[in-house]
Amino acid sequence: MAMTKTRRIAGLFASLALLAAVNNAVAGETIRIAVIEMLSGPFAATGISLTNHLQMAIDDVNQAGTLPDGLKIEVVRFDDKGSAQEALLALKRATDMDIRYVFHALGTHIAHALLDAINKHNLRDPQRPILYLNYSALDPALTNEKCSFWHFRFVPHADMQLEALVRLLTTRKDLHKAYLINQDYAYGQGVSKVLREMLAQRMPNLQIVGDDLIPLGKVKDFAPYVAKIRASEADVVLTSTWGSDLSLLVRAAEESGLPAVFFTLHATTTGTPTAIGAAGTNRLWTVTAWHANAGGRLESYDLEYRRRYGEEWNYVPPKAAVEMWARAIQTAGSTDPTRVARALEGMRHDAGSGSLWMRPDDHQLMLPMYVAVWTRAGGPGVKHDVENTGYGFKTEMRLEAVDTTLPTTCRMQRPE
Repeated sequence: MAMTKTRRIAGLFASLALLAAVNNAVAGETIRIAVIEMLSGPFAATGISLTNHLQMAIDDVNQAGTLPDGLKIEVVRFDDKGSAQEALLALKRATDMDIRYVFHALGTHIAHALLDAINKHNLRDPQRPILYLNYSALDPALTNEKCSFWHFRFVPHADMQLEALVRLLTTRKDLHKAYLINQDYAYGQGVSKVLREMLAQRMPNLQIVGDDLIPLGKVKDFAPYVAKIRASEADVVLTSTWGSDLSLLVRAAEESGLPAVFFTLHATTTGTPTAIGAAGTNRLWTVTAWHANAGGRLESYDLEYRRRYGEEWNYVPPKAAVEMWARAIQTAGSTDPTRVARALEGMRHDAGSGSLWMRPDDHQLMLPMYVAVWTRAGGPGVKHDVENTGYGFKTEMRLEAVDTTLPTTCRMQRPE
């Protein structure tokens, strides 16, 4: 009897301590977040740029006093060096620092490792859960068969982006032979598979004459791949490669005078527009959540980002992630990750590009997308150039969130 009473008192004190910790976090001076990113290695330029995108959104939230009781966000950066193992070591360091929120962008292989580790941590220590906010890892599995209550994705996944790309591709009756080239990891492999399925259904007359998977960040000379594309007589190259791999591929195609057009998913990534240059004029299309010539109130946001960081702002997901997370803290009246996650579910928001919706079924954000063509700046629809190239992107097609919303196979288990 006495033992039972003692246990109840101990449990009460534990509950009160947890409640006090949550309330103190809201009333305290800072909430720390871990940003785990590729800050060195072949994709460092992309990782640093995305981290700058995130930092500007955080600075704006801090300056606006959006969070309750004067709470400020403090960023703790970790370099995963493009390695899943390094990312897990970073996660361990963040956990040891009692950081409860992880923001991450590049690398589906890293996303899978982080998600598995965070799920295991939250099962072991349900009183101190970690929430994972993903704004660039694109493997559809992360919000399908591997969906988790503790993971939210703020970027359209690969299949959603391919839906946008193929919609424009189907309008091109002049294309007859396609060459697929993607990076050899879960994301690139998935894109290759889904592209084949989509094209077989919607463009059965478009012949696939090549399908290469390249080592991620390892190829320095793409001339042999371009030679294969030329030999195949492909008139369109379909690629989801990103970062320096895409820049080097485009540069090799330019140097060889390859006549094929390019349909891509990541041509707005830092450094890639410079690699495209004049050779891509009216020959390269990309999918993006926004671009400088899409206009609207994000145009002034882009100009302010250029002033602060000396590069173009071209990526909505980090801004959406920070703003929606901050709103969820407001709504929950707490920094407790479980309560914040529940506030994020079903949230509607406008980060400047149109209506966004966080689907509660799988924690996948639905948002508008553009398919844009690379062309000379100064003409109709191309007010701004990119990276001082004299060229920029022009909208060919805008799709609302509903246009690329795909079904999910998620069967989410929620905490009680």
